[in-house]
Parts: sequence; C-alpha cells; structure tokens
Amino acid sequence: MRVLVIGGTLFIGKLLVEELLKGGHTVAILHRKSKHDFAKRVENIMADRNDAQAVREALAGRRFEVVFDNVYDWERGTSAEQVEATVRAAGDRLSRYIFLSSVAAYGDGLNHKESDPLAPEYHANPYVRHKATTERMLFRMRAKQALPVVTFRPPFVYGPQNPFYREQFFWDRLRAGRPIIIPGDGHRLMQFVYVNDLVQAMVRAMQEPRAIGEAFNIGDSKPVTQSELVERLAKAANVEPTLVRVPRDLITQAGGNAMSEPYYFGEYLDVPPITENMGKVARILKLKSTPFEIGLKETYRWDVRNHNPRTAGFEFDDKVLAMARTGSPAGV
Repeated sequence: MRVLVIGGTLFIGKLLVEELLKGGHTVAILHRKSKHDFAKRVENIMADRNDAQAVREALAGRRFEVVFDNVYDWERGTSAEQVEATVRAAGDRLSRYIFLSSVAAYGDGLNHKESDPLAPEYHANPYVRHKATTERMLFRMRAKQALPVVTFRPPFVYGPQNPFYREQFFWDRLRAGRPIIIPGDGHRLMQFVYVNDLVQAMVRAMQEPRAIGEAFNIGDSKPVTQSELVERLAKAANVEPTLVRVPRDLITQAGGNAMSEPYYFGEYLDVPPITENMGKVARILKLKSTPFEIGLKETYRWDVRNHNPRTAGFEFDDKVLAMARTGSPAGV
C-alpha cells in the first residue's frame, strides 16, 4: 500500500518505516527536515505538520491509503484542529488513519479500559488535553464521515534508540556504581510498552478490518513500582542496585523537575500514575507482548553497543543525596 508516516526519523517512527519497507509498502515521510536517513527508498515530504496550509500544499496531488500520525510537538503542542487539517489534506481514499495517542489521554487514574471517558477539554496539562480532544475529534469524524480511524494509547515506550534519557539514565548510574534516587516511597506505579510491540500492533492495524473505529490500550499487563523498575533495569545490566529514597519535597527544593534538566529519575518518568487494562489488542490484533525482562535485556544490549556511558555530570544527584544525608526534615 501507499503509506504516509508523519514523523518517521526517530525511535517509534523509524522502526515503523523499517517494518513497512520490509512488508513491501511504498512509504513517504512527512517531517520538517529536507532529508532523512532512508535514502531514495522513502519519499521525503517537507512540511511542519502544525502548519495546516503547509501540509495541504505538501500533500496536494498525492494519495495515500494509510496514514500513521505519530508526532507531537513538545514545544508548541499539536492540537485536534491541526490533526483534523492533516486528515482532510490526506484525501478521501484512506483505508486507515492510525493515530498514536497516549495513556495520558485518560488524564489520571488506574486500570482504564478503552471505553473509559477521556480527559476533559479543560485539563490543565496541554499534552493530556491535546491527546484527548484529538481522539474525540477523530471518532466524531468516524461517526459522521466514516473515517477509518484507529488509535493507540501506549504508556511509557522503551527500547533501542529511545531519544528520551530514560533507560540510559539508570544504566549510566548503575554502571558507574552510583546510588539511584527513588522519589518518595518508590511505590508510584508505572507501565511500559516495548517499542517493537507497539510498531507490530500499528502495522497489523493496517489490514485487520476489525481494528477500524477502535482505540487500543497497549503495553505490559502488569504495572511496576518505581523501585521495581530500577531493580529490573539493574538485573538487565547484571548490577546490584543501591536505592536511596528521598522525599519529593526535598528533590523539588534542590531544583529537580521531572520534565526538564536536571533529571533525578529519568526524563518525564516521575509523574502521577495512569495505568490501563490490556486485552483488546491481543484479541483483535493477535499481539503477544514481549516480557518486560526480555525487552529490557534487548535494550541493554543495544545500549552497550551504541551509547557512551556518562561518567560525569552527576552533580545534581550528589546535591540531592547530600541534602538527604544531612537532615531532610521529612526524613529519608
């Protein structure tokens, strides 16, 4: 099929393009750069997807059967209106419009089913708000115009080539023999999905007729606590971890921020928990999830081959650990 991938040069998008090429599909990438790393095998379409006019002009005269909408502008946001403009620019011959949403679309809470309501339009977090409102818009287009939409709601995505400083954050410290800061009591729940599993599900959704009009939770069925995450990462690296629990107010006092440097628990990883129930993705798309331990081992092998471990730059860690030792009023 003729396939357009919006954002196909990093992590999820790059692996997706590679899988599509293996499947014999004709692939084009729409992104903001004048070139990509796939050479002439993949058409390069240059446009800022948040610029509706630029997208219309870039796609004029082109027809695709499948669109994978993978990208989110972390600096400016990507709104439902901008996604709708892309849908309309893609034409009326689509057999699938596959949108990469997020577990964040639920807003908060645990054990969400796909039928649960999404976060309200007035939610304070722009990312949450944009994902939820975009999904609602796409399913309205499904109801009114028979848009063949499919959405996926992954939690934290991990795996080789992850551009976020997450798995590597911990492995850098573990390999350096450093203690790992655990925010609070370490019991905050987290849920993950292996990037290969996510991409396989997205590719299968192209041709599975029962996928049309569906949203899919996708990820490991069992969440882990923050402490368990570090223990699993340490096991993958064959290292015995030293965990130091530090109150979040002390971390904040030291200048820590989960969303920007200096990170204290991996990039974006210390946020209120949102978890989801799996089932539909296995039933409809026949996806068997990669066990977390196996996915982490594969990721660690890639990391050792491709990532230069950080041996310096741990000053913020030292600052937090020193504050914890010298008498946090909340204790450690």
